[in-house]
Amino acid sequence: MTTQTITNIKTKQSAGYRVAFVLIVSLFFLWALTSNLLPTLIPHLKKVCRLSNFESSLLDTSYWSAYFIMAIPAAMIMKKTSYKTGIVIGLMIAAAGSLLFIPAASIREFWFFLLANFILASGMTFLETAANPYISVLGDPSTAAQRLNFAQAFNGLGAFISASVLSKVILSGKEFSEDQLNAMPVDKVNAYLNSEASALNIPYLCIGLLLILVALLFIFQKFPKLEEEKEKAISLNVSVLKKSHLAWGVITQFFYVGGQVCISSFFIRYCRSVGETENRATTYLGGLLLFFMLGRYVGSFLMKKLAPAKMLVFYSIANILLISYMVLVGGHLSIFSLFGVEFFMSIMYPTIFSLAIKDLGADTKSASAFMVMSIIGGALVPPVMGYCIDIWNIQLAYSIPLVCFAVVAYYGLVKHRVTN
Repeated sequence: MTTQTITNIKTKQSAGYRVAFVLIVSLFFLWALTSNLLPTLIPHLKKVCRLSNFESSLLDTSYWSAYFIMAIPAAMIMKKTSYKTGIVIGLMIAAAGSLLFIPAASIREFWFFLLANFILASGMTFLETAANPYISVLGDPSTAAQRLNFAQAFNGLGAFISASVLSKVILSGKEFSEDQLNAMPVDKVNAYLNSEASALNIPYLCIGLLLILVALLFIFQKFPKLEEEKEKAISLNVSVLKKSHLAWGVITQFFYVGGQVCISSFFIRYCRSVGETENRATTYLGGLLLFFMLGRYVGSFLMKKLAPAKMLVFYSIANILLISYMVLVGGHLSIFSLFGVEFFMSIMYPTIFSLAIKDLGADTKSASAFMVMSIIGGALVPPVMGYCIDIWNIQLAYSIPLVCFAVVAYYGLVKHRVTN
């Protein structure tokens, strides 16, 4: 933690507030750690459970649908209790989901993995709902954005560790085609699949225990009460969707999140399709996420001089060109075109969000809720791409995120303008 960041934390009970700040920052690390295991989990369980690409993509559905289903219940629980209580509940739910991966690996039933993944993501929904308000209150309001950016750096760290360390523990590099498996004795096939499944035990056990440890630290640490915790009711003003720039913002965010999840979820499979080993593919995955983090910092700097809507158009067109090259040409170089895609999509979620809720006054909270719910795109678009991989091939299937970025370009070019 930098000295400047420390000095921005409230001086009253400074030691306690600093501990609280560190604990809140840890939440950013934790949800990045789990969500960025999905690009590894999808090819791994495709192998372990002998799934089609469409079936394996349902892991994305089980994870991201939890955000859509659980966001409002999580907020309601926190309103009736406190953000701290909600965080502890979320950590324990997420820990339960993590630990359920161990019996799921034992019986090798895909539905069990989907259930564990959904429960894990449900817990993470609680954490994401609470983290931003606490980051804002733990210090001078004028430096809240600085603290949030500092916390986001740990989100990137969690993503990098997930891709570069945990993925290498899970993926063995041993892979057989269906024909090879069918030619092997049944006992050898089961021994191989059981061995692959058991690779999930240590990573998810460690994640589960870490979540429990953090929950205990939260229980025994004093946290400041937020003023907004005194509010009693939660309501959504549906009529706010009559605002064209918001309605199109919700649609655009749906497609953006769907495209983003597609890019990373099928990345390892694409690397394998052009001849890379699983080990090399996970190394590339770490680089992919580093480019995303780099793009966020560069984009934040450029946005001081360039209009957000213009940057959104430029960045989305860049991604359309990069993915077009991949779809039309393909090959090993397309791996690096995906690095560029990650770089350019880094600013899209917050930029679309801010453009969509602009000038909505008292309806801003309702608008924000609809924007968060649009994350369901990450649950629904990847199965479409998975199905396209099964009927076409993975190179052509990347035309699905290409369409998603075309929607983003249209929003930045035309539909972001505030209407009466």
